[in-house]
Amino acid sequence: MLIDIWPLRALCVRSPRLELRLPSDEELAAVAEVAARGVHAPGARPFLTPWTDRPPVERARHVVQQHWSRLGSWSPEAWALDLIVFFEGQPVGIQEMRAENFGIRREIVSGSWLGVDHQGQGLGTEMRVALLHLAFVELGAAFARSTSFTDNHASLAVSRKLGYEPDGLSRDVLDGRVVESQYLRLSRQVWNSQKHLPVTVSGLADCAAFFGIDDHATASDPARAL
Repeated sequence: MLIDIWPLRALCVRSPRLELRLPSDEELAAVAEVAARGVHAPGARPFLTPWTDRPPVERARHVVQQHWSRLGSWSPEAWALDLIVFFEGQPVGIQEMRAENFGIRREIVSGSWLGVDHQGQGLGTEMRVALLHLAFVELGAAFARSTSFTDNHASLAVSRKLGYEPDGLSRDVLDGRVVESQYLRLSRQVWNSQKHLPVTVSGLADCAAFFGIDDHATASDPARAL
């Protein structure tokens, strides 16, 4: 069976309202349709790669192609995990986590998007908490990083709420103008000092090596690995 060859298919992260996991083909198409309907207000530009400026069908194709591309190029030394976020059984967005040489660096970068119909309900914060639990508690990450445009106040507010600290600025060019991004960093020590929503993870034991770590036990006790 496919799950025996690709055990990441069994990985599932659950929080009180959400389930994060890899999708079936039909579920991937459904979340692509969520992207086609929009992920931000008209005129907003929250992403350096302006994929949301494309026509709806091209936005949907971008979601599908990126998902396939990341799974197809996966290696323990460089990986990117796009977890589909399910709310009340329906896909509502994507929470991503990526890393290079995670087994040595123990650092992840996260990003996400949520369909406009599902914003304003605290789901963005909850899906990030679920992912950070996977990173810190289950995989033994030492740091988590995030990046937001300096005028993306909603995203920055979520990061501040979770304890991220400023970690520098970058200046890039988007549509012929300079845009400024805020780098943010969260340490395991700060994460462990806070109270969080309950999160459970299943299916990790058989795929820990995919993340560049020896086994799930080592990940859960990162002091053994560092």
